[in-house]
Amino acid sequence: MDRHATRRDRLRKAINRAGADALLVTNFTNVTYLTGFTGDDSYLLVARRGERVLSDSRYTTQLGEECPGLDLHIRSHRVTMIQAVAKVLKSSKIGRLAIEADSMTVSLRNKIAAELPRMEIVATSGLVENLRQIKDKHEIARIRRAVWCAEKAFGVIRATLRPEMSEKQVAVELEHQMRLFGARYRGFASIVGVGPRAALPHAVPTDRQIRESDFVLIDWGADEGLYKSDLTRVLVTGKISPKLERIYGVVLKAQTRAIAAIRPGALAKDIDKIARETIANAGYGRRFGHGLGHGVGLEIHEAPRLAAKSETVLKPGMVITVEPGIYLPGWGGVRIEDDVLVTRKGHEVLTSVPKQWESAILC
Repeated sequence: MDRHATRRDRLRKAINRAGADALLVTNFTNVTYLTGFTGDDSYLLVARRGERVLSDSRYTTQLGEECPGLDLHIRSHRVTMIQAVAKVLKSSKIGRLAIEADSMTVSLRNKIAAELPRMEIVATSGLVENLRQIKDKHEIARIRRAVWCAEKAFGVIRATLRPEMSEKQVAVELEHQMRLFGARYRGFASIVGVGPRAALPHAVPTDRQIRESDFVLIDWGADEGLYKSDLTRVLVTGKISPKLERIYGVVLKAQTRAIAAIRPGALAKDIDKIARETIANAGYGRRFGHGLGHGVGLEIHEAPRLAAKSETVLKPGMVITVEPGIYLPGWGGVRIEDDVLVTRKGHEVLTSVPKQWESAILC
């Protein structure tokens, strides 16, 4: 049995537990996870016995190539997706239909209900996303590839960074290099923050130049074709500041301690607490305002979450970021981020860009 069929069988068990006859998968990323189909504008109906992809003629050939053997319902240009969904559901004789409440719009839900007034619609949350938390060997290999593309590109940027380069130019060149090393695209919009702009966790690159401050924060990742990577480093490009060195050291200590505690059975909130307390004890507790990390895979942000209220129990196969930060408005910020795999005996840091203080100094 192929891995996608195995995933669908696991999903069927979750559908049964939800008390439904079938799940209409409308989240395109979840469709990809369950079938291998990389297009969009297509749904997947997973019933207790069998499944069917609902799509249109643009994707007939692609569906045949990427997921051969799957039952297809190809609608014509005269038939709307709602009409196609209604036809398939009627023929399947489904009484209780589960939907993906986290991603389906209220409008779509109401249109389906209007077409099939006798069918009961059951709102569910995370049925597929929960499965996606545990990566198989194939997925882990692809994430490793995404990490490799990102790290190679960063190596080029680090070696060729010039004072006159702007944040925008650094971001564009970084993304260009990732593609030269084999990535399909960037994993997300790269974050480049020079000096005070590093205090913005999601800073949008501007025309501010590297030489306008003594350090720069870079948050980037690659999309190797499906799977993503996510890293952050700070580079010292000018005068070595004792304040920057001190804050960098606190963040690195927080990250190192948190990573060391990652293992099967650990609670996500406890890992977050370790990093948060390290930063708070150094006097910067109020300056670390986001969660410690998140899952990474088909999406750059997915389950599980490392956060103060996350009750998730870590399991082998989870791939999570660990990214503590300290942000001081008007001065700047420091964040250090790596991708970490939870293994059967502990953890493995998938990223390898040096992060000791000495490695951050370019000047």
